[in-house]
Amino acid sequence: MSALLATASANKSGSTVTATVNGVTTVVQVARDLAVASGDVLLVEKIGPQWFAYARVFSAAPASTGRDNEEPPPPKPATVSGTLVVSPVETRSYRPNYGWRTDNTDVYQGQYGGWGNHTGAAFYGSKPRSLAGATVTKATIKVKRLSAGTYAAQSTTMRLVTQATRPGGAPTLGSSTSGPSLAVGGSTTFTIPASWAQAMVDGSAGGLAFFESDGSPYVRFAGRGSWSPAFTLTINWTRST
Repeated sequence: MSALLATASANKSGSTVTATVNGVTTVVQVARDLAVASGDVLLVEKIGPQWFAYARVFSAAPASTGRDNEEPPPPKPATVSGTLVVSPVETRSYRPNYGWRTDNTDVYQGQYGGWGNHTGAAFYGSKPRSLAGATVTKATIKVKRLSAGTYAAQSTTMRLVTQATRPGGAPTLGSSTSGPSLAVGGSTTFTIPASWAQAMVDGSAGGLAFFESDGSPYVRFAGRGSWSPAFTLTINWTRST
């Protein structure tokens, strides 16, 4: 290998001297007639496992010989990232006077006739909690609109749900945001607030819902029984190690 500079950390003793080579303190064999004092800068080479010093350089030992005397920079923290796909454990719709619908698994918003105002919900169980400690960077759901109500695209109101599985009564609704607007037959991958998925990861929320207090517009989204990708949640995340 090429010759390197090393700094003696003691006087020569016998045929060796202790020196710093590439930031590592090691024992160096010294040429027979070479006198070495502490602080001398040496020209060294490695032959097999052993370092050999065969010359001194500079008129006197400098205050610093460069990187040999520098502390290495602290290592940067490693960051890992990934994607978690979560299928809902259940999709269902609730009406105050009738409870949870049992005739289908679709997710309704609004009211048709006098049959009660729906809260349609998707519950994600415990799987998002497997990312505990990670930071959510993006989250999406898959939605498809089925025939019901006005054919044209309709506005929807999406809510964060506290429960991770279907409760006996009405789901507990939290934050709200504008939901997907689709015509009948349309489908999309819809981005939800990253903070909502983070709440599911952290355990303070467990699902999504659609609810409009005045019961309008009336919209029906496919549930798991009607369309297998329905409300599949995809979470992009990062974590420092």
